[in-house]
Amino acid sequence: MTRAPVLRFAPSPTGLLHVGNARSALYNALFARREGGTFILRYDDTDTARSTREFAEAIAQDMAWFGIAPDRVERQSERLALYDAAADRLRAEGRLYPAYETEEELETRRLSRRRRGLPPVYDRAALKLTAEDRARLEAEGRRPHWRFRLEGRPVTWDDLVRGRQSIDSSGLSDPVLVRADGSYLYTFTSVVDDIDMGITHVIRGEDHVTNTAVQIEIIEALGGAVPAFGHHNLLTLPSGEGLSKRLGHLSLQALREDGQEALAVAALALFTGTSLAVEPAADLDALAARIDLAAISRAPARFDPADLAALTAGTLHVLPFSAVEARLAALGIGGGEPFWLAVRGNLATLKDAALWWRVVEGPVAPVIAGEDADFLAQAAELLPPAPWGEEVYADWLAALKPASGRKGRALFHPLRAALTAAESGPELKALLPLIGRERAQARLRGEAA
Repeated sequence: MTRAPVLRFAPSPTGLLHVGNARSALYNALFARREGGTFILRYDDTDTARSTREFAEAIAQDMAWFGIAPDRVERQSERLALYDAAADRLRAEGRLYPAYETEEELETRRLSRRRRGLPPVYDRAALKLTAEDRARLEAEGRRPHWRFRLEGRPVTWDDLVRGRQSIDSSGLSDPVLVRADGSYLYTFTSVVDDIDMGITHVIRGEDHVTNTAVQIEIIEALGGAVPAFGHHNLLTLPSGEGLSKRLGHLSLQALREDGQEALAVAALALFTGTSLAVEPAADLDALAARIDLAAISRAPARFDPADLAALTAGTLHVLPFSAVEARLAALGIGGGEPFWLAVRGNLATLKDAALWWRVVEGPVAPVIAGEDADFLAQAAELLPPAPWGEEVYADWLAALKPASGRKGRALFHPLRAALTAAESGPELKALLPLIGRERAQARLRGEAA
C-alpha cells in the first residue's frame, strides 16, 4: 500500500513572506491536497533574536488568505530536546566534532586557499586537535561550534524537477550544525524534524540543491528515510533581481492590501517559469490539478506584478458566489448571488463591487441629456408592473422599442445613463431587477433615487 505523502513548509518568522516564499508553500500544500496527504506548517523560529510572534502571525494570515489550512502547525522552538538528542547521537558516533576557529581566522584560511588555487572549503584542522589542545582553547575562553563530518563521496538523488542529481561532498565544507552558543542551524533542525514527522517529499527552491546533498548525509547518519526532493526555479523581479524578505519585495501582505486576489497571486506564483499557461482558477483544487513539477523550467522565472491586475480581474470573473459571499458581506454588499453574477464580469478588484452596489441601492443622480428626457419619461411609463422577474428587461424593451421607434445606441445608452449614471457596466438585464421598479421609475424621470 502506497503511503500518503507528508509535506511541509518551514518559513522563518523573521520577515513578511513574498511571492517567492509562496511558490514553495503552494507547491507543497497543493501537492499534499491533490494526493490526499498531510501538509505541515513548521515555523523555523530557533533564531530567537530575529524571530517574532508578529511575523509568525503574518505567515498564518498569508496561509489563510490563500485558503490553506495546515493539517499541523509546529514550532522548532518547542522541539529543542529532540535536537539535543540527535546532536548527542552524532557526537557519540564521531560525525559531529568541535571546532574553535573564529570567523576572522576562517576567513584568513579561505583567502589563503584561494591564493593557492584551492577551493575555499574548511580544512578540518579541528579534527587534528588533541584533548590538551581543546582544553587549552577553552581555558582561553573559546567555546566550540560543532561541524558535521561529511563522508566525501558523490551524493545522488532523482530530483522531482531537475532529474538525476549528483554532488560530491568532498568539495564541500563540513557544515556547522551547532553554534558556539549552543543554538542549532536550520540545516540540522530541518533534517531532524523531517525524520521525526515522516516527511516524504520536500519541494523547495533551487538555492537549496547543494544543501540537499549535505542533508541527505545527515539523514542517513541519523538512520532516517530520505524523502523525495524537488527544486524549483526561483522567482525574480522583472529586473532579474532576487526577491528579499528583508527588503519587502512583493510581500503577500502588500499584494493583499492592494486588492489582488489570492488565487491570482497563487496562479502566477505557481505557473510563472513553467511550460503551463498562467490562467484564472476558480479554486485551489483547480490549481492543484494542474501542478506538474516536470513542467518547471531551469531558467529563473520573472514575476511581473503588472500581470497580476488582469489575472485578478479574470479570477473574479470566474469565482462562484460561495467563494465571495462572506467577503461581500464584510464590505456591506447585499444582493446575494443575483447581484454577484450580474457584476463580477465588470470588476477589476472585489472592492469595485461596492460601486455597483451603490448603483443598485442608490441614491443615484441620473444622467439625462435634454433630447432624451421625453423618451425616458415614456420609458418610465412603460415599465412592467411589479413583481419583477428575470424577464422584466426583455418585456420592457418589447414594449418600448415600437412605442419609441428607437433602436441600438439611441435606445440603450440613455437607459443606462439614467439608471446607472455610467457609460458602461453590467448588463441592464441583470441590474434592472436588482434596482427595482420604484427606483428605476424615479431615475428615468430625472429624480435621484
